[in-house]
Amino acid sequence: MKISILTLFPNLFNEFLSTSIIKRAIENNKVEIEIIDFREYSKDPHKKVDDTPYGGGAGMVLQCQPIFDCVEDIKTPESKVILLTPSGIPYKQSVAYDLSKEKHLIIICGHYEGFDDRIESLADYIISIGDYVLTGGEIPAMVLADSITRLIPGVITEDSHIEDSFNENNLLDYPTYTKPADYKGMKVPDVLISGDHKKIDEWRKNESIKRTQERRPDLLNK
Repeated sequence: MKISILTLFPNLFNEFLSTSIIKRAIENNKVEIEIIDFREYSKDPHKKVDDTPYGGGAGMVLQCQPIFDCVEDIKTPESKVILLTPSGIPYKQSVAYDLSKEKHLIIICGHYEGFDDRIESLADYIISIGDYVLTGGEIPAMVLADSITRLIPGVITEDSHIEDSFNENNLLDYPTYTKPADYKGMKVPDVLISGDHKKIDEWRKNESIKRTQERRPDLLNK
């Protein structure tokens, strides 16, 4: 898989690309992640990429030309274009699974007060990572790249992501523990050290339902 991220701040991705699972996935040729400064596509002599909004209002709006030219330059018949914006559809694990099966993803990072609405015509997916506003789309782009990359076969073991939250019956993950069995009076549940795997599986299922009920009852309603 190849992931192309269009941004005005490419240096923000330096540590992201050189750390942990992402680094190993790149080194093992499981994924190629390229960072493109779409300012380089601006035809303005000063490399300007934004302007004031029609109708007035605060802030600056990203212009069509640099982003259109950049996408058209790198897009292939196998590419899917993702536009990141707070007004997009909510990002979910099921969407990450779908995207992990694509050959080439182009992720557009917004910035400033937003982007010219005509840029949406480029997008196959218009995605939001939550009901809040960030300075730009760089952090959401990292969220997508990380969540998608870990689902690519061979990046991590399949069991590691099959048992993640949101996968099993749309429930949150069950609690997990490690040594010591007693830390400051907080003890690991007896069932987990009982060796009875049937009871452990039952406990985990019940705890998963309980945690979802307490923290995300909306998931149970689905």
